[in-house]
Amino acid sequence: MLKKMGEAVARVARKVNETVESGSDTLDLAECKLVSFPIGIYKVLRNVTDQIHLITLANNELKSLTSKFMTTFCQLRELRLEGNFLHRLPNEVSTLQHLKAIDLSRNQFRDFPEQLTTLPALETINLEENDIVGLISTKQVCQALMLMIEEMCLWRSWPPCPPCAASTSASTP
Repeated sequence: MLKKMGEAVARVARKVNETVESGSDTLDLAECKLVSFPIGIYKVLRNVTDQIHLITLANNELKSLTSKFMTTFCQLRELRLEGNFLHRLPNEVSTLQHLKAIDLSRNQFRDFPEQLTTLPALETINLEENDIVGLISTKQVCQALMLMIEEMCLWRSWPPCPPCAASTSASTP
């Protein structure tokens, strides 16, 4: 058991050193059996944290991430956290103003992480295979949007916009 733990630690150290030495913008610690983000990594990466744009912590055993993680890697463009035991994100995720994609699939989220709605650059959120309750379906969103568009056309007395015109002509005998 100690030998396996030693091998896991050596693997993490090797991957971190590769990132530092190569000047890479990627830190890949996927499948390293991490239960938390190692504190020592902050010190090793202190001179290159602004260069790191992609961190992969997929398929580990993470139950949470700290606020320090979010504030240290504030230049991230992509964060891959799939296949862990996460059930929430720290509020400091809002410091990731450049984040374009986050993969939270195969975790233990029961609620949508509302903090993600504050991220201006965010384009992709993957929450597949979580037990999120209370989300409305895509069909319900589309129906609500169509109703809003239709009401706007009627309220403003404009000629019907194409979606409204299509729905009106389809319902006319």
